[in-house]
Amino acid sequence: MINAIRINENLTTTGQVIPQQIKQAIQEGFKSVVNLRSPDELGFFKDEQQVVEALGLHYLNVPLKLEALNEELITKILTALEQIPKPAVVHCAAGMRSTGIALLSIAVEEGLTPEQTLAKARSLGFSFVDHTNVSPRLKQLFVDYVDKHAKVAVATH
Repeated sequence: MINAIRINENLTTTGQVIPQQIKQAIQEGFKSVVNLRSPDELGFFKDEQQVVEALGLHYLNVPLKLEALNEELITKILTALEQIPKPAVVHCAAGMRSTGIALLSIAVEEGLTPEQTLAKARSLGFSFVDHTNVSPRLKQLFVDYVDKHAKVAVATH
């Protein structure tokens, strides 16, 4: 997919998708589309679910507003990601939320440390953690979540 970041074989992230990209996703073997946008966001594609499902893909909308982000919401989204058919395209407006969530998913799944997760983010060209416009609270939530849940993942493997 154009302007997409392939996180691993199961997850690819991007900004808002359009019908042509959904058709391209099918050709590339994707099985699901996960939308992290809220219906009240400017530019939300109201017919996205109908388009995605009409083309035979699984659709999931889990609204993620950064100001409402907390551990419970992250866990809800990651649990939903585990349960959908893969590979999946995860999107939001500009690709920031979707890539952050996908990286958290990988970190928990692979038992990565926060440092390894941030290194992986940078290796994918996604250095959101280095941007000055990312709130310190958001970065800390990301690091704390990885730290807490990756240790649990390692202990359960």
